[in-house]
Amino acid sequence: MTGLRWGILATGGIARTFTTDLRAAGLDVIAVGSRSLASAQSFADAFDIPRRYRSYQDLVGDPDVDIIYVATPHSLHAEHARMALEAGKHVLVEKSFTLTRSQAAGLRDLAESKGLFLMEAMWTRYLPHMARIRQLVRSGALGRVHALRADHTGVAPTDPDHRLNNLALGGGGLLDIGVYSVSFASDMLGAPVDVRATGILGETGVDTEVSTSMTHADGAVSTTLTSLRATGLNAAAIHGSEASIVIDRSWLTPTTFRVVADDGRVVEIYDRPVEGRGMQYEALAAESYIAEGRTESELEPLDETVAIMGTLDEIRRQIGLRYPGVDD
Repeated sequence: MTGLRWGILATGGIARTFTTDLRAAGLDVIAVGSRSLASAQSFADAFDIPRRYRSYQDLVGDPDVDIIYVATPHSLHAEHARMALEAGKHVLVEKSFTLTRSQAAGLRDLAESKGLFLMEAMWTRYLPHMARIRQLVRSGALGRVHALRADHTGVAPTDPDHRLNNLALGGGGLLDIGVYSVSFASDMLGAPVDVRATGILGETGVDTEVSTSMTHADGAVSTTLTSLRATGLNAAAIHGSEASIVIDRSWLTPTTFRVVADDGRVVEIYDRPVEGRGMQYEALAAESYIAEGRTESELEPLDETVAIMGTLDEIRRQIGLRYPGVDD
């Protein structure tokens, strides 16, 4: 059993997946909070969680909880992360971190002022295959990196009441799945210095398709594609002057990849099995950082998280995507 005691804020599908992986990894989940006691009790019974609360405020007020995982819809991330920070808790916030750069910067500043750990739950960054890819890119194994591409697509529910189709909840593809590709490009190539985006808005006003072309500080380019109406390969690649990394489907989950030299030779095949979905790696990283006295992740510093939200703001501006109450 590790040292930190986790509280789960919200009881939806992503919270269930996260808690499943935490339990499998032996982490200590002691409390869950929901908007109703019945929902909290059902979730707690499923995962053998001893404490269950009828409100999020009651959860963050538990003096024995050390760290809160925020799993509410995008539109509520800033509010609930702030609530947890104000209660003196370390916080892991499900992606996307917030709705806007301004909200992200506010959370960063609050966490810094309180000396608390705060991190976006961009779990993909902590997966073993991503650690190896990052090592290859940083070591120069590809030569000079010139380009990156990443697609994330799938067929989402078309029910107008579903959260993905609800603008007020931050619905649409960009914040739900597009953020993975934008974050991946930032991780591997650094922050973009130029962003070009096109997109299609659905009947409820959310983005159903978005494509981007970005130029990064070292001269490399990245392209991303997001769709909620079609399922593609969900593959990704990084191309250098001497070799390429080709990541298999689905690139952002535990998967395989190949390193292919410029003459077509496969010089490395990565195929390491991972238990569960792999969300335990971000939680273990958070625990390790906190044990070291850090207040942010080395793999995704808060300034980078804020910058990525700024990139998403610019993409939204270019495609005409506006969230009520935020962009009014």
